[in-house]
Amino acid sequence: MDVKRVYEIFKQLNAIPRASHHEERVADFLCKYAESLNLDYDRDKENCVVIRKLATKGYENAEPIVILNHMDMVAVGDGSRPFDPLVDGIDSYVEDGWMKAHGTSLGADNGIGLSMALAVLADDSIVHPALEVLTTTNEEDGMSGAANLSEDFINGRKVINLDSEDYDTITVGAAGAFIQSATIPINMIPSPAGLTFFKVAICGGLGGHSGVDINKRRINAIYEMCRLLFRFRYIVHDTDNQEETLYLSSINGGSANASIPSECVAVVGVLNSDAEEFQLQMNEGFSKIKRKYEGEPNLRMTIEKTDNQSYVVDHEDIALMVRNLPCGVIRMHDKMPNTVMTSNNIGIIRTETNSVVVSCHTRSFDDNEMIDTANKIKSHLLCFGADVQEIMNTPGWQEQKDSPFISMVSSTFRDVLGFEPRPVAMHFVLEAGYYVQKYPGIQIACIGPRIIEPHSVNERVELSTIDNIYAVLIELLKRLAGNE
Repeated sequence: MDVKRVYEIFKQLNAIPRASHHEERVADFLCKYAESLNLDYDRDKENCVVIRKLATKGYENAEPIVILNHMDMVAVGDGSRPFDPLVDGIDSYVEDGWMKAHGTSLGADNGIGLSMALAVLADDSIVHPALEVLTTTNEEDGMSGAANLSEDFINGRKVINLDSEDYDTITVGAAGAFIQSATIPINMIPSPAGLTFFKVAICGGLGGHSGVDINKRRINAIYEMCRLLFRFRYIVHDTDNQEETLYLSSINGGSANASIPSECVAVVGVLNSDAEEFQLQMNEGFSKIKRKYEGEPNLRMTIEKTDNQSYVVDHEDIALMVRNLPCGVIRMHDKMPNTVMTSNNIGIIRTETNSVVVSCHTRSFDDNEMIDTANKIKSHLLCFGADVQEIMNTPGWQEQKDSPFISMVSSTFRDVLGFEPRPVAMHFVLEAGYYVQKYPGIQIACIGPRIIEPHSVNERVELSTIDNIYAVLIELLKRLAGNE
């Protein structure tokens, strides 16, 4: 077993920018990789790639196996250095048994799993059935790759998905997901006279995965920024007063639907007579926020006067709209302890020339509850004149925990690593829901190394668990080959 090849491939992958919706170059890499090994492959219009390898001689009658990963990553930076996810690669390093990245997310989700699959293809000493290494696109922000796979793109009906962050578990179920983006039209008017402008920034939050970390009491900087602005406009001042007291020039925060936004920046104008009071009230409000999120030591807010803005938003209360959206855990699961049933993440807010764009990522194990929540969010956004577009509607998925396939995966863990992984259903979204609909009879087991803080600049992967999962994968393929 040559696990060094896994790390070498991962380094190659991280040299290629692979943000969601921009996977052309990594798809090129996968096709060239297949050609270098003289392996058959297909690439579809969504840039999904499947690489096929014939079974080890003597095991041709074994059922074909699919090894599934996605090629995109949530690419975020911490602002410590210039980082363009469409141009720059990831600079990784190793420290105290963990692999991390300098100032950005690492891309271990799902680059490590993909590297394992590609390493298997290159190693002719590994015994395996016929293999289909399937790598999809846009898994992190819409799953359009999986949604648009043709029904004949793969033949296998047993899938080893290497897209898990929990080393000691087998994921056998995942929540469904609904992503929608609202474009709210705004009128920009010349700034009235007598305003003082401030740039307000909330930053330093932990961020994280909007499914895995949604119940860890982490700040959603977009939501809390809008609550602060609302507090000043509607609480500090008499709500019956028709005179504008706060003028929004711009608000921007978040970088990915699947990531809890750790930062948000707003530029606002207030009446000159309110400038001192504004700073006082914002600082007072943020003190309460700091107490609320006491587990985030680097969380901070800055308020600084800035140049007068030429234009402001005319009477559009964006802060009120966002403040009244559900944010975080909506309901806990009543049958799975410590598991979130339904949640919503406000992932992005962005000011454009004539609009403000807001995205919401709703998750639930109950498809009906997910759709109901998403529809309520849409109705709320429509009240503000929004044009709401559905980006993703992915069903949930649940395997039979006692199926022969899951049992084989579990026993392989036990025999190789000395423990049996816990079967779990996770409040993150996997592509499995699409495959269950598209490929009747398919069975899926999701395993992977220990990845901490995916989708954030604190993302890291434990090296020993990479080695161990790779050992499990190789032994599992051998057992599946012999299970004719």
